[in-house]
Amino acid sequence: SVPVRPAASSALLPFAVAIYIFVEAYGRFNTPPEIQTGAMIVVALIGLGVNIISMRLLAADKDTSLNVKGAYLEVWSDMLGSLGVIAGALVIRFTGWKWVDPVIAVAIGLWVLPRTWVLLKESLNILLEGVPRGIELARVQSALQAFPGVIGVHDLHVWALTSGKLSLTVHIVHDPLISHDLMIEPLNEMLAKEFSVFHTTLQLEVTPCRQSVEGDTYTGAPTAEPAG
Repeated sequence: SVPVRPAASSALLPFAVAIYIFVEAYGRFNTPPEIQTGAMIVVALIGLGVNIISMRLLAADKDTSLNVKGAYLEVWSDMLGSLGVIAGALVIRFTGWKWVDPVIAVAIGLWVLPRTWVLLKESLNILLEGVPRGIELARVQSALQAFPGVIGVHDLHVWALTSGKLSLTVHIVHDPLISHDLMIEPLNEMLAKEFSVFHTTLQLEVTPCRQSVEGDTYTGAPTAEPAG
């Protein structure tokens, strides 16, 4: 879960920035400052160009890594800020409406917050070793129990090491007439194909172990290292 911590930090930073924007916008509503629209436009255009280049570089991997997704979200926020500054500067330059500046700032903050919240929830779920989004433990257990030769399933755990990399441990009671070696690879292939789980620890048993409880299924990572 260590690689996910920067993603959580990347999610918290836009939260802090959005709150700061709201505070600044409130102050500007009450006391509108002098605005140099020419300098605003020049700086915003430079920032916009840098943001567009950064977004193109990050776009390909933003759905495969929470860290990249966090960086992508920050660049998105910066790009919107640049566009907002340009639009606000033009409106203020030709109309004199200084209240446009804090309104645009609040709009940017409101756009950023919900997207940041989604990233924060996803990264915290991985840090807390919760069941990954899109995985239903009941479906995984049913698929294992329906596998030929499987008699029972217990101590099932599914969690994520990092974004998109799922791990699974489980104890499987199987028919003693079927060899352990003949089951392990087909089971792994089924888990990979149906649930995109490639990192597994399967303990195959002829009789249930002591910690077996009928219908026993857990969420998150195991509290101790699995046997086998």
